[in-house]
Amino acid sequence: MPELSHRRRMLVLAICCMSLLIVSLDSTVLNVALPAMRHDLDASVAGMQWTIDAYTLVLASLLMLAGSTADRIGRRKVFMAGLVLFTLGSALCSLAPSLETLIAFRMVQAVGGSMLNPVAMSIITNTFTDARERARAIGVWGGVVGISMAAGPVVGGALVDSVGWRSIFWINLPVGVAALLLTLRYVPESRAPKARRPDPVGQLMVITLLGSLTYAIIEVPQKGWTSPEILLFATLAAVSLAGLLVYEPRRTDPLIDLRFFRSAPFSGATVIAVSAFAALGGFLFVNTLYLQDVRGLSALDAGLYMLPMAAVVCVLSPLSGRVVASRGPRIPLLVAGVGMAVSGLMFAAFDAERDTVSMFTAYVLFGLGFGGVNAPITNTAVSGMPRSQAGVAAAVASTSRQIGQTLGVAVIGAVLAAGVAGAGSSYGAGSADDFVAASRAAWWIITGCGVCVLLVGTVSSGRWARGTARRTAERLEESARALPEAGTGASPGQASASTRA
Repeated sequence: MPELSHRRRMLVLAICCMSLLIVSLDSTVLNVALPAMRHDLDASVAGMQWTIDAYTLVLASLLMLAGSTADRIGRRKVFMAGLVLFTLGSALCSLAPSLETLIAFRMVQAVGGSMLNPVAMSIITNTFTDARERARAIGVWGGVVGISMAAGPVVGGALVDSVGWRSIFWINLPVGVAALLLTLRYVPESRAPKARRPDPVGQLMVITLLGSLTYAIIEVPQKGWTSPEILLFATLAAVSLAGLLVYEPRRTDPLIDLRFFRSAPFSGATVIAVSAFAALGGFLFVNTLYLQDVRGLSALDAGLYMLPMAAVVCVLSPLSGRVVASRGPRIPLLVAGVGMAVSGLMFAAFDAERDTVSMFTAYVLFGLGFGGVNAPITNTAVSGMPRSQAGVAAAVASTSRQIGQTLGVAVIGAVLAAGVAGAGSSYGAGSADDFVAASRAAWWIITGCGVCVLLVGTVSSGRWARGTARRTAERLEESARALPEAGTGASPGQASASTRA
């Protein structure tokens, strides 16, 4: 990618953030619309989970493939294809006549989305080569997530109440078209010097692992742990995981380079991403159902109730990026862990839902936690790697986010469904006491996710952890230099230049 002026770099960042906005906005808007969609399409609890997880599952499965493909044929080209597919998928979702077709069209959206965020992050990392400038850019990137969280529930609620749930997909259309035209005009094309070769076997195992695990978790409340179907999918997930661990280290150009995980900051960023986004997915899912089905609020009022949390995320995300740039990731990670853990604890142990002031306090604490975590995840995953490996590291971090959100909705939705079934009621039909009791286990899981962010953030941001990152980077660079000299072709290190994020 050619050297760009400061003004052009800012414009590229803004265009990339537009893609993040429509992807993030789509998720937050959809959560507010879930009850309306459930009534209109006569969906079950599992159906509501699949409207979210079908998207995040496909997204998580294809992120790394999209990144390596972009490096091979051109990042701008793949980015524009993603904008077209995501916009088209949004239009199809607005026309879906049934739950099944809606889920299918959400998967079309996800294929497009998989070409947006990791490729946009790849463009940003190549555009902002200075470490401090890159950290600030990533902070702005995280701030867009906060904007989507702030605007999504309110905009979505207003649309659902006034026009209907189908209109929530319309807002992606003008933004997607504008981003497409601006990309064509202002974003330069770039490719990796030596792109990785495709890894179809590894890709198939990733899809099988994530799909089987998610299906088993979502369907287990209805079918039971001893169901042959659940046991089959759980076995498929275990076999796929074992296959990845055995097969990937043997490839010259692996889909997932397992040597990355020798770096404690990188491994920590992966665990933190899964934990934080699992907490977010569960938080939005439980609160949307509680506010609309139990408290009886409209979609707009439910969105306004969650506005304090979203506003804190919006303000804190870019600030977190600045702190990471100047002081490192430890402070934002500690704030994030404490905020999410205390918020979950207020619901789990003190039934914060019963008092509006307590509930708003818990919302603000969760916003404080989530607002602090996004910038350190990406920066920590990328900064410890050689530049040739930065793209792959960013792709794994993005994949971890989507896996976390997928598992959060699947696990917490399953726990909530089991609790409500045990209380002998259903969504919208049970009393507030029944719902609060049924959701308590879900809140304990969210609390545990916050504690995990706190502990792992502490361990993975110290001197020992930085030493492991340095040693891992040295080994990767040595491997990248040694293999070509030996005449063996592209090494994992060289190949990973493909996703130079």
